[in-house]
Amino acid sequence: MADPSAHRPLEVVYRPLASLIPDPRNARTHPKRQIEQIVQSIAAFGFTNPVLADEAGNIIAGHGRLRAAKEMGLAEVPVIELAGLSEAQKKALRLADNKIALNAGWDLEILKLELADLSLPEIDIDLSLTGFSAGEIDVVLGDTPDPDDEVIPAVPEAPRVLPGDIWQLGEHRVASGDGRDHDFLARLVGESERIDCAFLDPPYNVKINGHAEAKGRHREFAMASGEMSTAEFRTFLADTLGACASVSREGAVHFVCMDWRHMDDVTASVSGVYSDLLNICVWNKSNAGMGSLYRSKHEMVFVYKVGDAPHTNAV
Repeated sequence: MADPSAHRPLEVVYRPLASLIPDPRNARTHPKRQIEQIVQSIAAFGFTNPVLADEAGNIIAGHGRLRAAKEMGLAEVPVIELAGLSEAQKKALRLADNKIALNAGWDLEILKLELADLSLPEIDIDLSLTGFSAGEIDVVLGDTPDPDDEVIPAVPEAPRVLPGDIWQLGEHRVASGDGRDHDFLARLVGESERIDCAFLDPPYNVKINGHAEAKGRHREFAMASGEMSTAEFRTFLADTLGACASVSREGAVHFVCMDWRHMDDVTASVSGVYSDLLNICVWNKSNAGMGSLYRSKHEMVFVYKVGDAPHTNAV
């Protein structure tokens, strides 16, 4: 038997914001970015989902919508009053209103068609109103495999890019060269210049094929691609990180990426390069890589300081 409340007619009334009482134990969080999205949605489409409250004005569902209304300076919001619910029912509904929606999935083919339609030049609508970020939309729309991606192009007989080449791109520079070469790095950053921060991703001395790639789509790195002994790899890291430190100012911060297999190699190779290990961050990636016992979805990022001067802390 359905609960009698399942058959009651619903009536939407407009109530002043001050008459509604948020639940201090609301388990659902509403980050600032989500409130901004709700504001944009209300501004574009109006209120399409009323706030749910009991007869005393205690909110059961709609805390985010209430916050958005306050941000917009609205005087009142549409409310559906759910009278006669027990405290246990209100608690359960408060959770179910959020969790049941999260249990839905996406038909990716239909989602791709819908987003593609909304992306047409003649459709004048802000895609952020869908709640999807620009990056998420790019991933969905760009999910069609390109057969050319499976083909490794032949190495050109006369390469256009040569070691030591440096390109000036507005305020930025891009260079092709050996990261262990101090003179090359000095030319890249400028002879009298020093860098404040570096994000470094040296190779891990692990073969690409069979570890990072299974299909052979990526060539092996020129160096440190599984051919070095432990001692050789640690010397390679010391030379690479040391060269970057030599063109950095005192107090510069270096972020050094490394896989879990070679964490010890990093710490063993930098004693003469950095003055302090500020932290070790974990890069939580969107997809897991290849693996056996566990498929690594993370990467370690060592945070080091160059020299003894204070570092900038912008966190």
